[in-house]
Amino acid sequence: MKSVSELTDFYYKVLYPTLKKLEKDRKHLRYRILLVGSGYTFVFFLIATTLGKNLNFGADFLAFVFFVYFGIGAFVYKFLIKDYTDEFKNKIIEPLIQELDNRLNYTQLLHVPQHLFERSEFFKQTVDRLRGNDYVHGEIDGVRLEFSDLHAEKRHKDSKGRESWSTIFQGLFIVADFHKTFHGKTVILPDSAQSTFGDLIGGWLQSKNLERDELIKLDNNEFEKKFVVYGTDQIEARYILSHSLMHKLLGFEKKSKHPLYISFVGHSIHIGIEYNKDLFEPSVFSSLLEYKIAMEYVQTLHLAIGIVEELKLNQKLWSKR
Repeated sequence: MKSVSELTDFYYKVLYPTLKKLEKDRKHLRYRILLVGSGYTFVFFLIATTLGKNLNFGADFLAFVFFVYFGIGAFVYKFLIKDYTDEFKNKIIEPLIQELDNRLNYTQLLHVPQHLFERSEFFKQTVDRLRGNDYVHGEIDGVRLEFSDLHAEKRHKDSKGRESWSTIFQGLFIVADFHKTFHGKTVILPDSAQSTFGDLIGGWLQSKNLERDELIKLDNNEFEKKFVVYGTDQIEARYILSHSLMHKLLGFEKKSKHPLYISFVGHSIHIGIEYNKDLFEPSVFSSLLEYKIAMEYVQTLHLAIGIVEELKLNQKLWSKR
């Protein structure tokens, strides 16, 4: 697999001419969006204000107006950026993935299936809607790997039957073969309780989480400060989470710089990196040529694909049984 520096060189030496052309398209698109948005806002609220005065609607009407305004606005915005987004992904993201490892396949409109996300057991809420894109899959040194952007949501209804949605998870979801069939389940979550309330109270709160399996205590203080571990088999969980693997997962967490979820279920490792945004979408209101933006694409792809080498999944340290 290519290093981050090699991938960065490819980004600027090979893809830069395409980026410059896309940057011109972005500026034209930004102008169109501002123009269409201004006209749309003026016409929409002119009609809404006229209707409101003539028909004497109250607060509920205003709430409905804003809902319709943002709904139509989002649809128009997606329509305007579609061609620009497709071109960016086809000419920038896909070549980056191929340059990083040509054994991988990329499909823009697909995502990791819902049953794999639910199998990870990262979250106990029911997933009522799952969307995603930028699906990458393939086999690296005998290790099956797949990942994509995912946005999992839960539906709510109030006493009046009005529907709303809340985000369960939004970010990068990765599944890879671990070369071992696990008899139990081991789930590793960001440790918000211990970092907020300290070791004593935080540990007590973790142990009282009735939605989860048994709390697994480990002899790595740094790991325990970052993560809380639950599992159905204490012995197997400690066998999986060797000192070496805990060290590697801590390194992975530092590289990602975002909340990290990990689980070992079946014969797979599942990893969720919470970004709260769609990762591989091109910027519209800031330059594509900014170094920071370029490096986010490069480093995120390298992190996701590098899981095989980072965690040494290709060394088959555990045999399936």
